[in-house]
Amino acid sequence: MVDKAAGITSHDLVAIARRALGTKKVGHAGTLDPMATGVLILGFGNGTRLLQYITDGEKAYEATFILGTSTVTDDAEGEILNESDISAVTDEAIRAELAAMVGNIQQRPSSVSAVKVGGERAYARVRAGEEFVLPTREVLISSIEVRNIRRLQSKIEVDISVTCGPGTFIRAIARDCGDRLSVGGHLSKLRRTLVAPFNLDQSISVESLKSGEFTPLTMSYVSALTFPGREISLEEEGELSFGRALSENPTGEITAALSGDRLIALLSNVQGQARPIAVFAQR
Repeated sequence: MVDKAAGITSHDLVAIARRALGTKKVGHAGTLDPMATGVLILGFGNGTRLLQYITDGEKAYEATFILGTSTVTDDAEGEILNESDISAVTDEAIRAELAAMVGNIQQRPSSVSAVKVGGERAYARVRAGEEFVLPTREVLISSIEVRNIRRLQSKIEVDISVTCGPGTFIRAIARDCGDRLSVGGHLSKLRRTLVAPFNLDQSISVESLKSGEFTPLTMSYVSALTFPGREISLEEEGELSFGRALSENPTGEITAALSGDRLIALLSNVQGQARPIAVFAQR
């Protein structure tokens, strides 16, 4: 995990990791915008195959948004669309609108996002001059805590802490709160503090990544934190190396098949058997 700095892209960190590790096979889980900071999970080698499962976990953010101004990107990097008088907006109204977003809700992603539309990233279509509105989709917002509300002349700054499921846009929370209050809103700061089960305390700095002064987490350690574990025999390891199924997992969740300190495969129950959905053992 890397504590991403502001002003660089998630792809920039992948490029840095490729140089530090001496391999082209590096990927990341859960893109962060250039303005955002915080936890970014990087994987390399076989570890890249775990990334798609890590993105399914709960995430946590510290954010600041501004009421009174809306932008084309729903954040501070976009062109200003409208500015409104915020003098009638009360703290109670802000808290009420944010509270109404907690739970399973329909959320419209920002048009300038990595969501694919017709096989192309939405932000690429917007930058090419196309105008469109993405459809809403269901997301889970577990909690929104209002940490501070500041009134600064013609704007209101709101600090919030958010825990949410995958696919949630914090920019959309800022935009929607502003829209519901009829004054517009956009995100000004964002820091991701958790990509469950990994948090900032486990993250290294960008400088440490560049210098190579870090010890990568093992795949077995990552899998033990992320999935239920199942110790397998040498015979079962051989079966999995050929992609064959084992007896059903005790739980219905994806399970890590482990042999000592080695991750052999990820298993999923299908029709009464534990079938490998990713195999890491060598034949």
